[in-house]
Amino acid sequence: MAIEKNATPIRRQYLRIKERYPDAILFFRLGDFYETFDEDAHVASRELDIVLTSRSMGKDVKAPMAGIPFHAAESYLARLIKKGYKVALCEQLSDPATSKGLVDRNVVRVVTPGTVIEPSILEQTANNYLAALVVRGEEAGLAHVDVSTGLFSTTQLPLSKLAPEVARLGPSEVLAPQGQEGLAGELNVQVVTPFNSRAFEPMHAEEMLKDKFGVMSLEAFGCENLPLATGAVGAILEYLDQTQPGALGQVTSLSVYSVGDYMALDAQTVRNLELFQSGRWGESELSLLKVLDFTKTPMGARLLRRWVGQPLLNLEALLRRQEGVAYFCGDMMRREETRNMLGKVSDIERILGRMRLEKASPRDLLALKESLRASGRLREMIRDNPPRTTPTPHLNLPPQGGKRPEGSRGGVGSQMSPGQQGFTPQPAFSPTRGEGVKFVGAALRNFPEVAGLVEAAVEAEPVGMPGEGRVIRRGFSEELDRLRDASGNAREFIAGLERKEREATGIKSLKVGYNRVFGYYIEVSKANLSQAPARYERRQTITNGERYVTPELKEYESLILNAQERIETLERDIWRQVCGQVLEQSAGLMELAASLAETDGVASLAEAASRYGYVRPELTLEGSIDIKAGRHPMVERVLAAGTFVPNDLYMANDDAQLLMITGPNMSGKSTFIRQAALITLMAQIGSFVPAERAKIGMADRIFTRVGLQDDLSTGQSTFMVEMVETAAILNQATPRSLVILDEIGRGTSTYDGLSIARAVAEHIHNSPRLGCRTLFATHYHELTELAHHGGLPRVRNFSVSVAEEGGRLVFLHRIVPGGADRSYGVHVAQLAGLPRSVVQRAWEVLGELEAGSMVNNGVATKKRGKGTPAQQMGLFGSGDGGVSEELRGLDVSAMTPLEAINKLFELQKRAREEG
Repeated sequence: MAIEKNATPIRRQYLRIKERYPDAILFFRLGDFYETFDEDAHVASRELDIVLTSRSMGKDVKAPMAGIPFHAAESYLARLIKKGYKVALCEQLSDPATSKGLVDRNVVRVVTPGTVIEPSILEQTANNYLAALVVRGEEAGLAHVDVSTGLFSTTQLPLSKLAPEVARLGPSEVLAPQGQEGLAGELNVQVVTPFNSRAFEPMHAEEMLKDKFGVMSLEAFGCENLPLATGAVGAILEYLDQTQPGALGQVTSLSVYSVGDYMALDAQTVRNLELFQSGRWGESELSLLKVLDFTKTPMGARLLRRWVGQPLLNLEALLRRQEGVAYFCGDMMRREETRNMLGKVSDIERILGRMRLEKASPRDLLALKESLRASGRLREMIRDNPPRTTPTPHLNLPPQGGKRPEGSRGGVGSQMSPGQQGFTPQPAFSPTRGEGVKFVGAALRNFPEVAGLVEAAVEAEPVGMPGEGRVIRRGFSEELDRLRDASGNAREFIAGLERKEREATGIKSLKVGYNRVFGYYIEVSKANLSQAPARYERRQTITNGERYVTPELKEYESLILNAQERIETLERDIWRQVCGQVLEQSAGLMELAASLAETDGVASLAEAASRYGYVRPELTLEGSIDIKAGRHPMVERVLAAGTFVPNDLYMANDDAQLLMITGPNMSGKSTFIRQAALITLMAQIGSFVPAERAKIGMADRIFTRVGLQDDLSTGQSTFMVEMVETAAILNQATPRSLVILDEIGRGTSTYDGLSIARAVAEHIHNSPRLGCRTLFATHYHELTELAHHGGLPRVRNFSVSVAEEGGRLVFLHRIVPGGADRSYGVHVAQLAGLPRSVVQRAWEVLGELEAGSMVNNGVATKKRGKGTPAQQMGLFGSGDGGVSEELRGLDVSAMTPLEAINKLFELQKRAREEG
């Protein structure tokens, strides 16, 4: 950046610093304000709605300027960060009062969306991740850190699994090697920061890691054979070192994880199942997380959010978490006492983070003390109320693909006995002393030495920050107490001096005052100057009189000022020492925070289960899902109590593998298939589920293709989005997956859509690589023929029961065996409130179509049939004889649409064989 020839020294200083941070808005400290200049000033004025002015900074140099008060900077900073900007904080490093010439200034921190630590900017219940990714071939390295809590993790994964993992994390900022920022941009990340490619090199990153953690090799972290994961970690460490070196002290450990330990959830599945955000319930924003979240601590809330986004694939870990939920669910008093104590626990993770960054307040330490005491009381309560002897399933797992009971057709909502529905007796049980809930108490400690230190050191009602008010408790430091006493005595002397001098001089208007320039003084008005004693030394002449000092006054002034300066310095030093002693226990305190968070998480799931009548599901590795009276966890919350209609479900890889669900729109098909996915997901986060009974064969993935939306950013139409998402499912699903398909093929013409829907269903059923459990909701009731004449033995038909009363349709929301024989579209239009004339005309047109003819301007068109399908599909060429001749003679009017499609497929195949 060019420096103007006639610029002032402070302008030159600003330009030199700004040159080092071209991509950040520079907050340049001038006294009590942060000022921005030039283009930064225009941005700040626009984004913060503050006045844009200008300042002369040399001959012929006039710079645009916009400033904010220093004490209010955090609120302005929050607005810029939330809009994706980076802000470099340039502070005054020397005292303006004592500096000779230009005040020293430098950037102490660059605040970016991924490195925020300010509580007012951070969301309490969610982690704020800075991530780094690097791609090489078909593999990727991904690391993420939450600077506010110290959570630091990395993984190396196939490129195909990168998008779901980034979507799960939802990082505020992603670092990518220069040249790869385009890939990061494709992942719908809010802020992408291109970064020095060298930082991602495994060898460079390895050296940084060894130096940071003081180790000889990476074997202790488990990433010695993961070069891309190591590279991503190195990039984060170097970025933190460049933007805010103090944050490196917050990173005290590194964990390596495998995405294979968790169920990957792609963005559309997260959206379609409304795991974190609802798109259907208006202001209530009802999501699965909100239904389950009864946490009492920010740490627990963040952990529960991670659980919902990271369903487990490990059965033993799930059973352990279930035991924790059962421990609290079975005893209301225990649960309430636990939650009450958790309500006294503050955000230990972020308090420790602020302490490491020297941003902690006295209130933070007091909150930590109270949290430790609550932890101790919680441990005592659990020790006095050990887990009861409860039955826990053995871990000897059943074989893959258990059979449905003999003679059962399987499916949904059939009126069978529990045994016929496929509910088998619970597996053998063995007594346990609550092995699954050892965490509820094992790491719960009260750290008496830390709590005692804070109790002794910090005032119960501190005033201001250390050195600015009164923070350190009396009795903790003899030197500080002595200085305070001396300063207090001196202040008492000066406070009484005015009365004493009035009596000595007889001047009733005499005043004792103070200002920053002259210090303490005695003021005598003009009318009384003749009464001023000789011992008064003139200090200042003012309009209305004279100001004086005395040797005694100067002595006490020196005592006060020197004592105050020493008090401020000493109190800051003591504060740092206290924080340092607390941080010596940070490893144990972080373990305590993790234990409290897990306790809070399972207690929250238990509270949800108790309030809403959830049951503990049986988890297996069989290829079946068997649910009795299942309910949708969010929909039932917005309906009046007792009005939600529950439904049964049975499906299995080797029996009822693909359930074809037909029925009118708005009748409950989508609710039913989503509730199956949600119950499965809830079971795999360790939650109890909304049902009377449930046996869940664990899924490795849950895929959903639901709803209509286009993607304007990539120019994809509604139908193209539908096909792209369907293709992704068919290419990625496995036999252990659960697939939810809603209205495949409705974005195009009837025959095209029906053909695609049929082909997708056949592929899922017949492909040996797939064969996944699938719920297929469709308005093409013609597809019900697949279960009877389509050669697909594992397809089952079910429909939503409806009743017609007085020409109006009534939805019963009950899923019953058998397929629907019509779509009821005009009924739904009538229910939606279309004008009566429109509905009546629709009935007339429908009757004409079903009769096979349609009158258009008084001219009858041909019946649907001869030649029309061939013209629409354009697949058979124009030759004479053979297939073409048979096609011309084909009368499809006597066939069902599905029979016609089957015949056309047959003719198409023969046409290709004949060339």
